[in-house]
Amino acid sequence: MDFKSHLENAWHLTLKYIVSLLLMTLVMGVVGFITLGILAPVMMAGYIQSILMMVRSGREPKIQDLFSEMRLFLPLLAFGIVVAIASMIGFSILFLPGLVIVCGVTFACLYMLPLMTDRNFGLVDAVKESFRIVTGKDLMDHVIVTILFMGISAIGSSVFVGWLFTQPLATIFLAGVYEEKVAGNTPAPPASPPPPPETPEPGDDSPEEEEITLKYKM
Repeated sequence: MDFKSHLENAWHLTLKYIVSLLLMTLVMGVVGFITLGILAPVMMAGYIQSILMMVRSGREPKIQDLFSEMRLFLPLLAFGIVVAIASMIGFSILFLPGLVIVCGVTFACLYMLPLMTDRNFGLVDAVKESFRIVTGKDLMDHVIVTILFMGISAIGSSVFVGWLFTQPLATIFLAGVYEEKVAGNTPAPPASPPPPPETPEPGDDSPEEEEITLKYKM
């Protein structure tokens, strides 16, 4: 994988759409803070899908894109709560276990959100597919992607309002990798099984049975 090309592309796109990206990132952070993080997961889904459309077709990100994936509110909220509880337990024991949990979840679920928004996977199927991808033949590539994604995000978090710039940069980088390595090589999500055929109630004869019965009586 050409990491340099992906980073350069992410840098150029960040600068090209800097105003829209800064506004969208700021709104996501403010609304997430006001709602105590309740809307943060579903807004992140809309955020990454908006950026994916920008990477794919040059569509300028819009603030309203943050709320475009509200259908995923409940599953993502439940997932966020589970991850938060697991991380809190890990950090309450020692710093290292909590860090391992955060890094492990980030790596395993690296492509979970774009799979849910772009490919319409359910939560469980998206986690399974993301884990299958990152642990496949390009394992080391995805490890490096995870390190770069988390590293860029961490640099921004360590500087006041730096995350307004590094969050879109890291997300554009991830979206570019997803577009190259995942989007065109991922099978469709599992189809739900068809409903079982209806069983006729006793006494509900089909037209053929009624005709045979009538001829027999005649």
